[in-house]
Amino acid sequence: MNALSLAWTATTGGWAIPAAFAGVIWGIFGGALPGISPSIAMALLLPFTYGIDPITAIVLLASVYVGAEYGGSIPAILIRTPGTNSAMATTIDGFEMNRQGRAGEALGISLMSGLVGGLFGLVVLVLFTEPLARVALAFTPPAYFSLGILGLSVVAGLSGGSLVKGMIAAIVGLMIATVGTDPVSGVSRFTFGEPDLLGGIRPILIMVGLFAVSEVMLQVNEPDWAKASIRDTRLKMPSWPVWKRMARPHAIGSVIGTIEGVTPGAGGTIAAFMSYNEAKRWSRHPEEFGHGSIEGVAAPECANNVVTATALVPLLSLGIPGSNSAAVLLGGFLIHGLQPGPMLFVKNPEVVYGLYAGLLVANIAMVLIGLVILTPCIWLVNRPKPYLLSFILALVVSGVYSIEQSFFDVGITLVAGALGYAMRWLGMPFLPMVLGVVLGYLVESNYRRSLVIANGDHIIFLQDTVSLALLACALLLMGVSVYREMKAKNVSEKAAQ
Repeated sequence: MNALSLAWTATTGGWAIPAAFAGVIWGIFGGALPGISPSIAMALLLPFTYGIDPITAIVLLASVYVGAEYGGSIPAILIRTPGTNSAMATTIDGFEMNRQGRAGEALGISLMSGLVGGLFGLVVLVLFTEPLARVALAFTPPAYFSLGILGLSVVAGLSGGSLVKGMIAAIVGLMIATVGTDPVSGVSRFTFGEPDLLGGIRPILIMVGLFAVSEVMLQVNEPDWAKASIRDTRLKMPSWPVWKRMARPHAIGSVIGTIEGVTPGAGGTIAAFMSYNEAKRWSRHPEEFGHGSIEGVAAPECANNVVTATALVPLLSLGIPGSNSAAVLLGGFLIHGLQPGPMLFVKNPEVVYGLYAGLLVANIAMVLIGLVILTPCIWLVNRPKPYLLSFILALVVSGVYSIEQSFFDVGITLVAGALGYAMRWLGMPFLPMVLGVVLGYLVESNYRRSLVIANGDHIIFLQDTVSLALLACALLLMGVSVYREMKAKNVSEKAAQ
């Protein structure tokens, strides 16, 4: 009852409900623009949350995530260009339905499947996050150090398909995290006499640069996307027979979305394609897949919306973001002085329960807004690409400058964008680097504290039971990553022969 009271007070006592609606609107627009992923849409708003209260800011960012997953299906269905990576599976049957004059039906299926997935994921988030956080309350400094190593190893191993590139990105992030003042001795390091670097490099600047600025630089060299027609695109809600056909793909998408969401490094794209494949396997009409199947739209759209909530389970309980979007949300917590993890439920429970209630409002808002926003989305997609990219870049610069009124911060963001562009060119994942920047302080400070406690003896990391278990998990996951990479390499070599 206390939790319900906290959730009610958090959402009705401020601007959380309007923020949820605004976040969904921005997320749908961002998702509808090809190339602007949920994480980029969130990163663009991140600097503007600096001056508002924490609950409103967190709900706003989380609502963008919810809206963007639905928004990505709009261009996927209308112009065969997925607005988000996770909408690629929706393109297969969604565009075929459009070619058959059933675009409105496909958009309605996508919207209601997103609602089912979002609500199911929210239930999983509420049921499992706090119990996991209670277990983590027993963590000691060695355990927290090992937790940071586990987070880095998981993401480095599962992002981008290359363990080496993932580890390099994580190490670069850790190097950036060392800039500033030493957490134990207070000595400045790697500041090169620049006062603006004494406080370190804010993760928010790195995130905005990597996700938003690098995307603008990439889109400059890409051809323009196709234009959408407003003809025959009135949204049509599913009928009862369609709902009955969607029941099985919804169940499949919910289960797979839950598993992939709570697994760091997996994410909505993998969940969407796995759900599509399993829905086809268990369908009574598998021959319809690829030719405008209702189930082929329902399963992936349900799965990727489940991930919007379940990806927050490791973030809230352990402080480890499992996806790019969760990493940006982590940045939202950090700029308001909040550290996701077990202590968040003790020190700031109103933020957690406010987020739960905000996600519920966001999913309801997605349906209400989805009914009326289709025409504006088509208008936005049809704008000249240079205008859109200029608007995004102006939003980045103004947002970053508004944090501390510092052109130095703008410069760091642009440098991070150039670094992100180089990483895209080299095929290196962003998430390990972001994790390195964010978890760098956690890893270093708890490593140093542990050595102080043990008088410099590293055996303390193996004597602590929780620390040993976490390090063993990290080693196991690294081994699995190496095995998968070698297996994929052998398969590709055999295919080439």
